[in-house]
Amino acid sequence: MVSITDNAARALLDLAAEKGGGLRLSVEKGGCAGLQYVMEIGQPREGDSTIEHLGARVFIDPQSLDHLRGCALDYEDGLSGAGFRIRNPQAARSCGCGTSFEPAEAARA
Repeated sequence: MVSITDNAARALLDLAAEKGGGLRLSVEKGGCAGLQYVMEIGQPREGDSTIEHLGARVFIDPQSLDHLRGCALDYEDGLSGAGFRIRNPQAARSCGCGTSFEPAEAARA
């Protein structure tokens, strides 16, 4: 499953207090590495899995679950910008912006 760091949970709680709901996470075709992460604040959709840490909720699209298994959701606030980052052990490579990735099984094909 997906884990949520303490930093990500705190940032998500701040966003949820503003906008309500939680973070919905999915994977779609696109981006410069083949697949891209899609994150949006809102409510869960039918079939979504829910993960909770420190009261923060992340909803995961059922079709994206295999691509996200073992991932960690983090939040960074540094010189290169602030935002949620996904650490994906299944990614063979990621783009520089960190929003798209090539799955390891595609790299072996």
